[in-house]
Amino acid sequence: MSGPLVSLGVLSVSVLLGEASRRAAARLPRRLLRMSLLEAASTFQLCCCSHELKLLGDTRQLAPPASLSITFIMTVVHVLTFRGASCNPCGVLEKFCRGGGSRAASVLLIACQFAAAFAARYFAACVWSLGLSDAHVTHRRFGFRCFDPFGGTVLEAAAAELVCAFVFQAAVVNAHKLDARLRVPYIAAVVTVLVYLAGPVGPADWIGQRPPCSGSV
Repeated sequence: MSGPLVSLGVLSVSVLLGEASRRAAARLPRRLLRMSLLEAASTFQLCCCSHELKLLGDTRQLAPPASLSITFIMTVVHVLTFRGASCNPCGVLEKFCRGGGSRAASVLLIACQFAAAFAARYFAACVWSLGLSDAHVTHRRFGFRCFDPFGGTVLEAAAAELVCAFVFQAAVVNAHKLDARLRVPYIAAVVTVLVYLAGPVGPADWIGQRPPCSGSV
């Protein structure tokens, strides 16, 4: 089966699993439980898709324009389905610092995000172990390991992460100034550019997306 088609199937399954979990969360009686499951489901979806997209990009099965187009489309899907979930511990901490949540609730939400990120890593390894495409078979042969995870030094990676986080936060804060119909594609365009330039944005996404890497810290 064609590698890109398999990857698109994995992306679709990840979104469907996330959406099913979000709909289940909507039926829970307590708001904190609903928010916790919402964060977990959305973070799981985000990290699973990031895993597959990174593998698809690393194996260069698609031309850069096609890869970026898929990234843009998936970001639009994420923004439309997350229902307000931040999928980022920094977002939860920011809300807590602004008085938007209690300490216990914030800790629970962050714990759910990291648990979902690790669950996504396990899910991706299980999918890859099936060997549905040549890229999955090759990745399994190397023990799902990545090499040169930063593409530079740790300091360079930290600087890139800081710049990307600042740009993304600035884009989100100013998104309300745009017409409502333009906000989702605007955010998707910003994320696509940042992914192209520096990779994932956010601690949970970073941890969930990184398989065991040679030289990682």
